[in-house]
Parts: sequence; structure tokens; C-alpha cells
Amino acid sequence: MKPGGPLAGRTIVVTRPRAQCGPLAEAIESAGGRALIFPLLEISPAEDGAPLQAAADRLGEYSVAVFISPNAVDHALPVLLAKRSWPVDLLPAAVGQGTVKALAEKGVQGCIAPTERFDSEALLALPELAPARVAGKRVAIFRGDGGRELLADTLHERGAQVDCITCYRRSGPSAGARELLAAWREGRLDALTVSSSEGLRYLVDLLDAEGRDYLRRTPIFVPHARIAENAKNLDLHNITLTEGADAGLMAGLVAYNWPA
Repeated sequence: MKPGGPLAGRTIVVTRPRAQCGPLAEAIESAGGRALIFPLLEISPAEDGAPLQAAADRLGEYSVAVFISPNAVDHALPVLLAKRSWPVDLLPAAVGQGTVKALAEKGVQGCIAPTERFDSEALLALPELAPARVAGKRVAIFRGDGGRELLADTLHERGAQVDCITCYRRSGPSAGARELLAAWREGRLDALTVSSSEGLRYLVDLLDAEGRDYLRRTPIFVPHARIAENAKNLDLHNITLTEGADAGLMAGLVAYNWPA
């Protein structure tokens, strides 16, 4: 934590999965704040590895491979590339820029992804996934368990043959909320950053009545309108909607009118 800076004296909770929380935590610390790491989603391999192995065996049959998140890259790519290199004619696609970066770090270049909104709707708006481009083609979607079916359903409606491959599973935090409650009681928890509606639901379920009261009074920064809407449905209204990804969350944190 650096002295001074726009977030000096502020403790910000980072709730991304542990493997993805580092960059945002470092940015908060560089701005003078303190990052309290509290992942709301725990990520583990899929219980059944057979579908992923089957996708690896027929990787050359796909025209497009969509990776929903960096977690999908981390869990799928080692299996996909264990016995072969990335097919030249296979177009990689991602929902967010963090996933593009994760693919590039593992040698997969040329990934298409939205540049503004980071969701399935924005990905589907790209010309490479237009009906005329995907009709009759085979598309793989590497993802976690559960989640929205919009991407798969829409590609299927556009004439693609879609295989959804679950390569990791998500669960709520195994530890209790004692660390958060202690920080709230001591008056040293200023805000939370939340990048998952599912994670936010886990948090609300994890907290007791005292914790939920603290949560309602604490600023929550979210990078997508859908998360903000889900937060309101959970009776949380101290919500700041930011631009996407870590950069958007940081811009929102820095611009916030913090109380003296």
C-alpha cells in the first residue's frame, strides 16, 4: 500500500476468484488503498472430465471456440493442447478482455471479443458470429457449470451446431464471513467490488442479519448493469455501476465521492 493516493485510507474488498483477484488488488494498493481479498466464488475442475477430453479429441472439427472466462481458459486449454497445437482454422472467441489476455498468455492469438460491453449479447453482436457466418458450423463453448444459456441458444438459432463443455465448477466460499464482519465492526471496510451476480447471492446467503445490514450500507461497485439489477433484487441499493473490467472498477472507485 502506497502512502497518499486517491484511495488512501480506504479498505476495498476484492471478491473475484482467487486466481483473478491479483491485478485489481494491486491497482487498489497502487492508488493508496488496502485490498481485502475475499473471493465469493471458489473454482475447481469439473466433476466429469470426459466431455472436455472428447472436445480435445475433435478440436479440429470446430470452427469457433468460445471461452466464457479466464477460468475456462485455465481449465480447458491444458487439456485441449496436451496432444496438439491450436488448429489454424479455429477462431477463438471470448466474452471479456481478461479472457483474451489469458488465451494470449498461453499462445492462442487472434481472439475476437467485445471491446465495450463484456457479455454474451455483445459477443453475439460481433460480425464473426452473424447467422451467415456460423450457420452449419460447429461451435464449442467452454464454460463453468450453470450460467446463462443465451449464447448457446442464440448460436443454435443461427444454425450452428453448439457443444457446451463444462470445464470447471463454481461454489460459494467455504470460509465464513468472520473476516468481513470483523472489518465492518471495526469501521475499516469502505466498499466492495463485485463482478458476479452469482457471487453476490452467495455473499447475501453467507451473512447473518447483522452482516446484511452492514452490506446494505456499504458502497458496492459493479461493472455490469445486470449485476446492478440483481443487487437491487437482493435489497441492495448502495450500488455504483462502473465501466467494465478492472479498469472500470478502478475508475469508479477513484471517482467516488468518499465521505470525509
